[in-house]
Amino acid sequence: MSAHEKITYVELPASDLEKVKTFFTQVFAWKFTDYGTEYTAFTYSGIDGGFYKSPLSSLTNQGSALVVLFSENIQHTLDKVEQRGGKIIKPIFTFPGGRRFHFADPCGNEWAVWSV
Repeated sequence: MSAHEKITYVELPASDLEKVKTFFTQVFAWKFTDYGTEYTAFTYSGIDGGFYKSPLSSLTNQGSALVVLFSENIQHTLDKVEQRGGKIIKPIFTFPGGRRFHFADPCGNEWAVWSV
């Protein structure tokens, strides 16, 4: 498939780049490359992206898009999120197609994790 006019990268705010890097490395095994003190890029996430230094956060109740991750073991992933400092916003619930939960990373960005 051609990458022409396809989503290939996503960028999110983060008030503390070190905290967000540590969290996503420990929970999801993402890899990071710093580009100065105001930006860090991530890989091994399914789609590449980055975090830019900002006091803002991305929340769906404020109109932000929701990035959704997949897990083969949703309870195990939820446990890792909580153990590493993530905050559960919506506990595991069913929806057409599976189950999911929403969490905030240590910088307040909302994410979701789904499973069949």
